[in-house]
Amino acid sequence: MGERLRQARLRRRVPQAELAARVGVSRETISRLEQGDAKVSLSVLTRVLGVLGFEEDLDLLAGKDELGQRLQDLELPTRPRARRPGMR
Repeated sequence: MGERLRQARLRRRVPQAELAARVGVSRETISRLEQGDAKVSLSVLTRVLGVLGFEEDLDLLAGKDELGQRLQDLELPTRPRARRPGMR
């Protein structure tokens, strides 16, 4: 992902120093993010995505979780029907 962010930044002709200033971090943090350093916070990543114009892409993250939905549906307990008074 770091390389894709780097390519997106370069296509927009935004220097690392400018991106860092707009995000509110050091140029070194942007460099680490682009190198794939997992220690860079999610907060920094989301701000970088916002500056580069990827806000809508971030909203798609885990939005279509078909496997998770199927697993959840398989584990849903069936609720016994409530008995009506006078019925057996």
